[in-house]
Amino acid sequence: MIGQLGAWLSAGGPVIWLLAALSLASIALIAVKLIELAPARAGAGAREAALQDWAGGARAGPLKAFRAGAAPADRALAAAAGVLADGRDPGAARAAAAQSGAAEIARLGRFLPLLEVIAAISPLLGLLGTVLGMIQSFQELELAAGAANAAVLAGGIWQALLTTAAGLIVAIPAGVAASLMSARVDRVAHDVEDAVGRLLDAAEPRRAA
Repeated sequence: MIGQLGAWLSAGGPVIWLLAALSLASIALIAVKLIELAPARAGAGAREAALQDWAGGARAGPLKAFRAGAAPADRALAAAAGVLADGRDPGAARAAAAQSGAAEIARLGRFLPLLEVIAAISPLLGLLGTVLGMIQSFQELELAAGAANAAVLAGGIWQALLTTAAGLIVAIPAGVAASLMSARVDRVAHDVEDAVGRLLDAAEPRRAA
């Protein structure tokens, strides 16, 4: 199997080596993002309990729970609750939560555009490799002055098509991963917005009272 893979890499030329590099980069990016996104929605139960305590009038306990959480929603809640605990108005709390949430979402979305670029350009690179390989095959056929047989031509063609297959092999997982991870980041952003909204809604009536 390894020997066959090496033969394919050798037959595919420079383009297939470039696609192999993009494949390794894609795998590394996916691994990094899986590690970053895994805890992004963690602690929902503890966060919900803390929000209910906050709505009931407690302050120190929920603030401690928010600060102990690892999810972006927890960090945004900690920022907003800390401002409110200092006696500042909900507008300042909303601004603090927005700043924290934006930083967290930007961190989670980091490298996803690069993964999308890999998914977009890999098929094009594969097609380029195929076109270059076909050109080379027909040049060799011309130089053979009719002496080349169909088997030789077919061998050149399948070698040229290797890059198209390689481009799709790289692009499909990268594209699927980028789409799924972007959707998860969107859900995390919704969690942040919803949690902060509930926190501020619970705080404003108390200040008005």
